[in-house]
Amino acid sequence: RVAVVAAAGTAAGAAWLYLKEEKERRQRVRRQEELRALALGQGDFQLVDHTGRARRKSDFLGHWVLLYFGFTHCPDVCPEELEKLGRVVELLEQENSHKGALPPIQPLFITVDPERDSVDALARYVQDFHPRLLGLTGSAEAVRAAGRAYRVYAQAGPPDASGEYLVDHSIILYLLGPDGFLLDYYGRSKSEEQIARSVRHHMDTYQ
Repeated sequence: RVAVVAAAGTAAGAAWLYLKEEKERRQRVRRQEELRALALGQGDFQLVDHTGRARRKSDFLGHWVLLYFGFTHCPDVCPEELEKLGRVVELLEQENSHKGALPPIQPLFITVDPERDSVDALARYVQDFHPRLLGLTGSAEAVRAAGRAYRVYAQAGPPDASGEYLVDHSIILYLLGPDGFLLDYYGRSKSEEQIARSVRHHMDTYQ
């Protein structure tokens, strides 16, 4: 009798786990379909990285990418989010060194303030964050086109007496899969641990 009860309990547990995983799988599929329907991040961009090298979105096909839009004169939010982005990459790299099988992820930073964020300015700025962080800039139109692809909001405020100004902008980390499509996005409230877990899950279930 005990064996029968134990077997029944095991079967029930396995069935519950299967149903839970299937529900999560369907939710992921539905979310990805919704993101693709929004056409976020589709198309290419033509920018320049902080070493002066021309870069297109297609250069990163085959790679996982975490992307953030901001600007170098941002007093606190951008540094905080870029530090978080770098920490997410480090967490994934640490996990990979222990367990293996995780593909590398490329951190990207696209400016929303190309008037001030030159190649040299970006080169100085990104060195304070993850060593593989690439900063991207370009003409005002090229930068706006890249932002529009992700529906990034960016609006420069009025300059102060010294001519300095802030830029109000979206605060979102975007996860791009190896095919270049947007797989997920993370707001400011998400912790680095939560983002790393989500990215790992996308990697594990990517098809």
